[in-house]
Amino acid sequence: MVDWQANALLVNSMQNKQLPNVHLRKEWDLRVRTWFNQPGRKLRRRNSRIAKAAKIAPRPIELLRPAVRCPTVKYNCKVRAGRGFTLEELKAAGISAKYAATVGIAVDYRRRNRSEESLALNTQRLKEYLSKLIVLPRNAKKRTAED
Repeated sequence: MVDWQANALLVNSMQNKQLPNVHLRKEWDLRVRTWFNQPGRKLRRRNSRIAKAAKIAPRPIELLRPAVRCPTVKYNCKVRAGRGFTLEELKAAGISAKYAATVGIAVDYRRRNRSEESLALNTQRLKEYLSKLIVLPRNAKKRTAED
């Protein structure tokens, strides 16, 4: 027997007790986390999305987001949805930042335009959105210029 093995045996066999040999095998299945509720949750999320879309019917479900390019050389050929439109893009489309927030357009104050192409593309997106936008009056009796 090696020195450390003898030492381990001595530590474990002190005070004339049973050597540790744990038998915890009976109720392990009660502590197992199952995912049998996953398909049901998927269905519930889908139904709630459909219900939300029906509830706010003519309005879009999410905010309008700009088209931006992904960072790094590996992904910069890919165009994805960004966080919000720049103030320059909003100005080119003739919208104020405060008004944009009220009609479902996302605004990002930190973003900057680094190319004329992206500025033109996002300005076009805004103009197209505004052409399809129907703003209902807050008060049917008193109409304003925005309505």
